[in-house]
Amino acid sequence: MAYLKGRTLFFTTSPRTPLKMIPEIELLAEHFIDNTWNKQSQIEFMKVLAEDERFKGFGSYKEVAFSARDRINRGPKSLGFVDLSPSIKITEQGINFISGKRTDEVLLRQLLKFQLPSPYHKVTANTPIDFNIKPYLEIIRLISVLEKITFDELMLFGMQLTDYNDFQGIVDKILDFRTEKDKNKGRYKKFLQEKTEEVILDIYEQEIIAGETGTRESNDKSLKKFITTKRSNLRDYTDACFRYLRATGIVNISQRMTSLSIVPEKKLDVDFILENISRQPVHIENEKAYKTYLFSSTEPVLFSDNEENLRRNIWAINPELDILSSTYSIDDLKDIYSNLIDDRKNSIISKDVEAIKTFEQYEDIIETFTEIRNRNLYDLPLMFEWNTWRSLNMITSGNIIGNFRIDDFGQPMSTAAGNMADIVCDFDDFGLTVEVTLQTGQRQYEMEGEPVSRHLAKYKKTINKPTYCLFIAPTVNPATIAHFYMLHFMKITYYGGNSVIVPIDLATFNSLIINLSKKKTKLSNALVKSIFTTSMDIAKNVGGENEWFESIRDYILGL
Repeated sequence: MAYLKGRTLFFTTSPRTPLKMIPEIELLAEHFIDNTWNKQSQIEFMKVLAEDERFKGFGSYKEVAFSARDRINRGPKSLGFVDLSPSIKITEQGINFISGKRTDEVLLRQLLKFQLPSPYHKVTANTPIDFNIKPYLEIIRLISVLEKITFDELMLFGMQLTDYNDFQGIVDKILDFRTEKDKNKGRYKKFLQEKTEEVILDIYEQEIIAGETGTRESNDKSLKKFITTKRSNLRDYTDACFRYLRATGIVNISQRMTSLSIVPEKKLDVDFILENISRQPVHIENEKAYKTYLFSSTEPVLFSDNEENLRRNIWAINPELDILSSTYSIDDLKDIYSNLIDDRKNSIISKDVEAIKTFEQYEDIIETFTEIRNRNLYDLPLMFEWNTWRSLNMITSGNIIGNFRIDDFGQPMSTAAGNMADIVCDFDDFGLTVEVTLQTGQRQYEMEGEPVSRHLAKYKKTINKPTYCLFIAPTVNPATIAHFYMLHFMKITYYGGNSVIVPIDLATFNSLIINLSKKKTKLSNALVKSIFTTSMDIAKNVGGENEWFESIRDYILGL
């Protein structure tokens, strides 16, 4: 049970991306059903999780049980996917969520029920303000009313919407902010910094006057540190809100403008939600009764739960489809609609790839890499994976498959799962995995070294032919270079023999694309393969990893 102690909204930040809850709920279901959720089972859960290849990260070595609670009590429990009392159960909605079938609809239904306060998030004598809101519902309303909302607007003002009765006041604050922003063109970064500090000082005026500026993370009680911490918290919660709403499929995100807007095809769905779902939180003090409400797979009712609405949606995509048979259930119609959406998405992706292969998107690809280096995009890891996938489709003739998730309109939605390479490629007589990372320093080696080798081995076994790996990072850490150089000489059965992994920096990859564009040519399959065979030859004839890294970089730049 959590207690409401803050002055702003908060959203589930663990995991940051909602679909990453799925493998963790699966592990809980596989190993801990009917167990008591206590310190011992929490420690055991983290041991099982750490051994699972889908898990990225380390958790807390000092607070293992806390790490388990952080992963299960926040997202899965608060959204009604698991029941932890009196013993561990996976709810009906939890089973629906991990099934992988219409996860966007399942998630949306649960987000719309999340409310403050609730028996899971209780008010105490120390709660400084009144909470009276279904947060996701009201943020969706903000997006609809304002037509779009930027990350900064949601961070500064949307997070203050703790009572739905204050909705219009928040709208007015955002509109005033936009007016001020227009007056500060050319100095937005400085303007935002000043505005953020002003907003934080206003929200926490009472704590500041009382000298209560300490934080859990530091002994530093200075006002500067207090403002920095509160700004960071607001950013984290806003980021989580963006990601969870994005996963429902009802909003679009502009990576460069970092704003959310309603998907045009989902406007009727959103209008239905805003018109029919009560804004008033359900006042149920009894936790058992609250669970009945939260775990329901049919509440709240959505636009797509209506048979006529479903037919209208289906005919909007394929007006010639005969779906009037009385034998079609609601679930059947939802499956038909889902399949039509998938077919449309695959068609969009195919057309996009055709355009990419003609270098039609060359300028946008180069510009996107520039935006990645300048850190000007919203979800940098995702955009790095997606843009690398586009690049490889443009400069080679292989079958390039990105393992990142794509939304219904062919746009990148979330990064690849932790148990697979970011991108896999089939070049007829050999395969290639491609891994990209924004990690730098020693953490790059710690986070990427072993998984990259494991993903390579997994794909090599899948396609049963020689397979190599290309590793791309803005800068490649010396420890990473040394590790991949060493693997050229080591026959490890677990990794399927030698692991030929070539690391290059983003500038080198970018230059390769530019050079090929100038020549108006692509890399043949033989030339792609030569990068890795040449890497093996160079590794055998140089004095160490640094000379190898520089030599293979020069070879790539000469292609």
